[in-house]
Amino acid sequence: MRRILQQYRSTLRLPRHPISEFEYVHMARKVVGVGSVGTRAWVVLLRGRDDGDPLLLQAKQAEASVLERFLGPSRYEQHGERVVQGQRLMQSSSDLFLGWQRIVAQDGVVRDFYLRQLHDWKGSADIERMRPRGLVLYAEACGQTLARAHARAGDRVAIAEYLGASDRFDRAVAAFAADYADQNDRDFAEFTRALASGRLGPRGVGTVQE
Repeated sequence: MRRILQQYRSTLRLPRHPISEFEYVHMARKVVGVGSVGTRAWVVLLRGRDDGDPLLLQAKQAEASVLERFLGPSRYEQHGERVVQGQRLMQSSSDLFLGWQRIVAQDGVVRDFYLRQLHDWKGSADIERMRPRGLVLYAEACGQTLARAHARAGDRVAIAEYLGASDRFDRAVAAFAADYADQNDRDFAEFTRALASGRLGPRGVGTVQE
């Protein structure tokens, strides 16, 4: 693991990076969220000057982009590097510990990962408690941030021409969001039915085929 971390350090931007002040302690597998089901994730504990100076890194598996079957392979050799370089392009200030690594696992399978801080101390808004006016302002801020990120990473003129001056794209995104929320409700209803029927539970994990 120390050898792997040393290779990961070579992908970090700063020549005199703060990670050189930390040493490896331990690691554990992390349960992934809904959007990452089927991929592997690890939490890596590093120690600085003493036990009161910990650093937690998250290593998330990076797979091939869904666009590859339409546009061809990425110019980056490793999928983790593709993710990291994309984030660095889109973000004006990315995570200081953002890097990548390729690993041959114990099962002999080669997997790509990107690493970052487990918690990067970014603030977050509680949308469940927002009033309509505040939710609109928050949505506008998110939209502007996303637009700026795409402008940094792509051809902003081509994107603007593609979107045009109408609200067709706005309505398409809103319709997709509503459909996605409805699908989440249907998935959760199916999940609770599977629990109630015994198809899914302590004895039936992984047995649901539908």
